[in-house]
Amino acid sequence: MDAGPETNRPGTLRIALAILALPFMAVVVVPAAILLSRGSDWELAAAVRAIIAVIGAAALALGLALFVATVRLFASAGRGTLAPWDPPERLVVAGPYRRWRHPMITGVTFALAGLTLIARSTGIAIELAVFVAANAIYLPLVEEPALVRRFGEDYVRYMERVPRWLPRLR
Repeated sequence: MDAGPETNRPGTLRIALAILALPFMAVVVVPAAILLSRGSDWELAAAVRAIIAVIGAAALALGLALFVATVRLFASAGRGTLAPWDPPERLVVAGPYRRWRHPMITGVTFALAGLTLIARSTGIAIELAVFVAANAIYLPLVEEPALVRRFGEDYVRYMERVPRWLPRLR
């Protein structure tokens, strides 16, 4: 899709407010509060800690890269933000959205999984499980029907072609 004139894209402040209100809370504030109250609670050998820290860092980096890519697509192609009060004006089907319908949620999921491993935290693992469960309920029951109402037949066809959770590899 053509992103159109630069003036139609949301500004940095709109994007930052949306990020601060939603994913920043999930990936920074809540995990920090968990760590401040509980700390790391996995007793592991130093070699195992190092291995899971490297795996966690890779998952965190992948999640953040995916999140940033999807936020940029929402701003450029969609002319909106991730926030429900400032959603994209256009249906975004480029980049990772060609492969699966909710890559932004996947990015946050990978970031939380990475933080779980880096911090060795059962509390963050519980937050991750709640995040995944909440989205497994919310997306098909609330968000996707709202997207069908907003984008009509275009979103219906998109749902028929593109899987919800696992990326289409071809």
